[in-house]
Amino acid sequence: MAAFRLDQSLAEDSIFVVDLPLCQVRLENDFRFPWLILIPRMNELVEVTDLPVERQHQLIDESRQVSEALKAVTDCKKINVANLGNVVSQLHWHVVARFESDAAWPGPVWGSGEARPWPQGERDRLISELLNQLVN
Repeated sequence: MAAFRLDQSLAEDSIFVVDLPLCQVRLENDFRFPWLILIPRMNELVEVTDLPVERQHQLIDESRQVSEALKAVTDCKKINVANLGNVVSQLHWHVVARFESDAAWPGPVWGSGEARPWPQGERDRLISELLNQLVN
């Protein structure tokens, strides 16, 4: 089996959080939005339907786990979950905490202004809190 290859754009724009049984979880490097990305660790995937059915179910379950953890940590108003892939074709699943006060509310986060990288302390705190939710 070939080693998992992460799209270069995803690698450059996000920070590793944890590997779940199916997905690598990464934090989008944009301080304006608590935004996680789930990437199934299988190569050559573009669409959710490229996953075997049992792995599709696993993706949904991991999305639920990550959504619940993000909501618990951020106390956000809404969780947005999306799978676009128009720019980066590698299958990846967005889980975004949304607040009425965020820079894009109520519109989508994509293409909204310029990303602001996470300050290291804030990033490390968020990742630590997420890991406490996800692995305990």
